Amino acid sequence: MDAGTVAILMLAIFVVVIMLGFPIPFTLMAMGLGFGFIYYEFYNPSAAVFDTRIFNLFAQNTYGVMSSDTLVSIPLFLFMGYIVERTNIVDRLFSAFYLASWRLPGALAIATLATCALFATATGIVGAVVTLMGILALPQMLKARYNDSFASGAICAGGCLGILIPPSIMLIVYGQTASVSVAKLYAAALIPGFMLATMYMIYVIARASLQPSVAPRPRREDLPQVSTLQVLWMLLTSFVPLAFLILSVLGAIMFGIALPWEAAAVGCFGALLLAVAYRSLTWERLRESVYLTARTSAMVCWLFVGSATFAAVFALMGGQTIIKDFVLGLNLSPLMFLILAQVIIFLLGYPLEWSEIIIIFVPIFLPLLPYFNIDPLFFGVLIALNLQTSFLTPPVAMSAFYLKGIAPPQITLQKIYNGLTPYLFMVFLSMIIVYLFPQIALWLPSVTYGR
Repeated sequence: MDAGTVAILMLAIFVVVIMLGFPIPFTLMAMGLGFGFIYYEFYNPSAAVFDTRIFNLFAQNTYGVMSSDTLVSIPLFLFMGYIVERTNIVDRLFSAFYLASWRLPGALAIATLATCALFATATGIVGAVVTLMGILALPQMLKARYNDSFASGAICAGGCLGILIPPSIMLIVYGQTASVSVAKLYAAALIPGFMLATMYMIYVIARASLQPSVAPRPRREDLPQVSTLQVLWMLLTSFVPLAFLILSVLGAIMFGIALPWEAAAVGCFGALLLAVAYRSLTWERLRESVYLTARTSAMVCWLFVGSATFAAVFALMGGQTIIKDFVLGLNLSPLMFLILAQVIIFLLGYPLEWSEIIIIFVPIFLPLLPYFNIDPLFFGVLIALNLQTSFLTPPVAMSAFYLKGIAPPQITLQKIYNGLTPYLFMVFLSMIIVYLFPQIALWLPSVTYGR
């Protein structure tokens, strides 16, 4: 068996092992070290009797990941998100959006999506957004006699927007993996992200108008007795501070005022100030935020270490060359290649989370992009849109499980899946629109940074 065949076998074994439930970072590291040792011992004629180069490679990858400037922004953005989550600003934001839009069809669902879009942008943590919005918005929608599936779908779909709308942690990871500027990725994803959020709201308004039974209009007497000035004050004290924090961080990155990790550090400080201003910063909440940040950051960093080692061994054995020759031998057009890549990423979303897909499998496609004249910036935006489906596709739709964990018994997984289906098709539609009109993604980076 030649080395290239062993490399393909290594990839196949890895897919089987992770489907069995083994921890992905440690599986990557173990398989990279194991097959790397096999390569140097049996397929490298210049190797020593006990060759230690694979262990040196592993140590270098570990040091490289831990000393990466770009990855410093990940724990900082995570900490900012966890602090914002604990400032009690989200319930004020949701109430303000609802009172400002109550005359629109499906007002509660619209307020949910608007709150999710802004809150998810601040956190980028899908589980936190879906869980918190499920606690805040779902009881109110059920009390207002909203259809179970309609209410569940809005919460789950809105909670996933944080991995697309900047400042997204997923885009930082893709930028590190593909060697693409994070600032340009943020600029490229901004319009598609808000386009998708707008499509969600248009669907809610259209569905509630055509089928009023799924989202009954509230009566004026059922609403809190607040004046227009009070609603404006609620927006001023909830929406404006959070929006200012997000736009300050995002603007500093996009306009070159600060590097991503510098802007993230300022964002952390701003989040702490918000927590103090809302009198919600306690030692216990601070300790929880630090713990959750450390845990999530460690997972991402070790994923990078394992992936770098695995990918290096895969390339050494010639696996990357086999895949490249196979794909190029198919004589695909750029469109056919994009469809193939996006279908594979969509299918990988069933068993895997976005972090594993970006760090492990996307690098397989990246060397092929120049052959099809595809901009990695544009490719990254399509992937970011596509990865929404990894949280929305049954039977392993993680957003559905997050919501089910805090929903009342009558909200079954089947009802949540039914509510997710329209949003899934909107994600596909958004990908088609971005492909047909690539300037939706590329216009802002070209204006901001030039060609």
